[in-house]
Amino acid sequence: MTQDEAGVHLETSLGYLLKEAASALRLSMEEVLRPLDMTITHYSCLELLAQRPGLSNSELARGTFVTRQSMNVLLQSLERAGQVTRATEAPAGRALPTELTSAGREKLAAASAAVRSVEVRMLGELSADDQATARRLLRAMVGSLRDA
Repeated sequence: MTQDEAGVHLETSLGYLLKEAASALRLSMEEVLRPLDMTITHYSCLELLAQRPGLSNSELARGTFVTRQSMNVLLQSLERAGQVTRATEAPAGRALPTELTSAGREKLAAASAAVRSVEVRMLGELSADDQATARRLLRAMVGSLRDA
């Protein structure tokens, strides 16, 4: 087997291209969130809570791809800033549900508009059909890796 057969060709590697796209998306999102004094994890946490109120620390950590410890630090900061509230006692088990406050919803509205602008720019050259195909293909790739 030659080195060409064994190696990954960066020009044709979908994995490499996905990583490059993810990196470019992350940089663009960080750029628009920075003036709002937010990180991507901060934004993602607020977005998850808006769509699924009452999530626990562990659920938020999984949804934002960080550790439970990192999420706990973020939630404490968001609570001090008045953007979220957490129950003092768990309604069942040990999980403390978290919810957005009105200040958190306001912060999220500004961040969502900024993040949407990045996504619009990213998808600007794709037709609606191309966007639907991209979503379908990416979901299939994620599903294949998770099923393995």
